[in-house]
Amino acid sequence: MSQLKQKQTQSQSLSPQQILQTLVLQLNSNTLEQKVLDELESNPFLESVDSNEDDQNEDLISEVDYEDDPDEFEPANIYSNQKINEDIPIEEQLDFLQNLSNQLSEFNLSEKEKDIAEEIVWNLDENGYLSLDIILIADRFNVTENDAEKVLFKVQKLNPPGIGARNLQECLLLQLNKKNQENHRKVIELHFDKFVNHNYKPIVNALGLKNKELENIIADIKKLNPYPGEGKIKNSNDAIIPDLIISFEKNEWKITINDSWITDLSINRDYLDMMGKDTISKDTKLFLNQKFDSANWLIKAIEQRHKTLTSVMNEIIKYQPNFFNGDISSLKPMKLKDIADKLNMDISTISRSTRNKYVDTPFGLFELKSFFTKSYGSDGGEDVSTKVIKDLLKQLIKTEVKQKPLTDANLADELKLKGYPIARRTVTKYREELKFPSARQRRQITN
Repeated sequence: MSQLKQKQTQSQSLSPQQILQTLVLQLNSNTLEQKVLDELESNPFLESVDSNEDDQNEDLISEVDYEDDPDEFEPANIYSNQKINEDIPIEEQLDFLQNLSNQLSEFNLSEKEKDIAEEIVWNLDENGYLSLDIILIADRFNVTENDAEKVLFKVQKLNPPGIGARNLQECLLLQLNKKNQENHRKVIELHFDKFVNHNYKPIVNALGLKNKELENIIADIKKLNPYPGEGKIKNSNDAIIPDLIISFEKNEWKITINDSWITDLSINRDYLDMMGKDTISKDTKLFLNQKFDSANWLIKAIEQRHKTLTSVMNEIIKYQPNFFNGDISSLKPMKLKDIADKLNMDISTISRSTRNKYVDTPFGLFELKSFFTKSYGSDGGEDVSTKVIKDLLKQLIKTEVKQKPLTDANLADELKLKGYPIARRTVTKYREELKFPSARQRRQITN
């Protein structure tokens, strides 16, 4: 079985074991603990053990003989347009995302388009949004951003409505597709900022609506689902517990995966013995083999998660020496692809390794994805991290005259004076990412 580390030279579908590995890899410590507890409840082959019993586990796994029914236990191709094997061991964990994958058969997709669509589905966040930049997916499959986006538009036609959106605005628009909802779409598409800030009068004037008509439109929009993945994809809005802890000891960085409080898993000897008996029925043996597969795969997936997170963190430390030498304002531009190339992994693997995960460092707690920033050319000719730009932008806004806040054009001028010639629309994008309202709204807030 692949361990999600070798780059694929040609498209291929993932086996159930590989999909379990991707699911476990993208879990943070909180959700991994819940996953382990759920599996302990549902799988009789799994048991909680003391750490000194772990060495017995490999021996137990090696005792299983598949020769009696070699074909029955071949990993199914869960991305096939054929009917999915309903008895695959990890079925309960795949219900929602697998349902999305199954729906892709409704479209006439090429093999490459299908692989891109699967990549999009498996990169949806807990809200059901695609938080990974589409250009990264395009890069992985060696297609243009436009081609990848065309596939995304197909994914956005899946149920539930709104799935695959890249933000709240797009999510709402995807759900407004009835003939009598043209004005609904105009409100969201053309006047979204005014809508979310309850600034309704300009909307009424611009669209020629009566107040009652807008009230009805607002009532309809409020019935839409802003988070189509909520409750279906693992939520990460729990208390932040670092997934990794790093410390500098004996002139080198020590990386610890922070999951020692999660119970260790092993194979239950009684059920293993039962599986080897000739007296059990074929159905019982099939059930036991499937549960054994599921238990074995989960144990190996957690082990692989340890190795991958450690490798990724180690490369991040190497790539950002200034930061880890104590200058935390000095991040180099770094992309997921930079780490993927160093480790010979797919970009999607690095994305899953860093999503919703935090590292506890001697300098504080940091989200792993915060180490990945785009580059921007300065007047001095050197590339600087977008984090540096955003930090400057944040400082400018926080120190502005509150009665006369800086417009995005003003902010662009200020950044240019500091040696960073950035377009106004880029400033607007960064300001919104930093969650700062517009100058007009900031002025309103202070009045």
